[in-house]
Amino acid sequence: MKYEHLVEVNDTTNPLIPVLTREEVWFGLLCRVEDPRPFLPGLLSCEILQRRDHGVDRRLNFGQAVVDDQVVVETLSWIRFESSATAEHAGGSLTITIEEPQEGALFLRFTYATTLADGGSGGDSRYAEFVKSAYRESDIDTVRVIRMIAESSRLQ
Repeated sequence: MKYEHLVEVNDTTNPLIPVLTREEVWFGLLCRVEDPRPFLPGLLSCEILQRRDHGVDRRLNFGQAVVDDQVVVETLSWIRFESSATAEHAGGSLTITIEEPQEGALFLRFTYATTLADGGSGGDSRYAEFVKSAYRESDIDTVRVIRMIAESSRLQ
């Protein structure tokens, strides 16, 4: 299954919502790499197995399922999470790209590629739509958590 969508970070038409900088959004995304527990409900622990110049290898413990993934980063631009399929996990990749079509108007583009079927007929189609909806909600929560991290950093 392939799925892609945008989540608005800064609503330039609403002065009541604090504007985040690209650096603040990037820092929040790096927090998701180092300690993804606030971003992934059900995650019990994350162990960094290896650090590389442009990323890390991690082990994510969800209790019943353990997922090993590789994270690749392009500073201030994008992060890609890649995992192989196992009995407990469908495997695939998620790339989160920071987009700024005009100054201050930040968006995150979430691009998923999984081993799940895209749907087709009947139950498969409904299941694919359920998964896409769960991804959307999780990605909106990602921006919410990034906002919380940025706010707590500003208070220090």
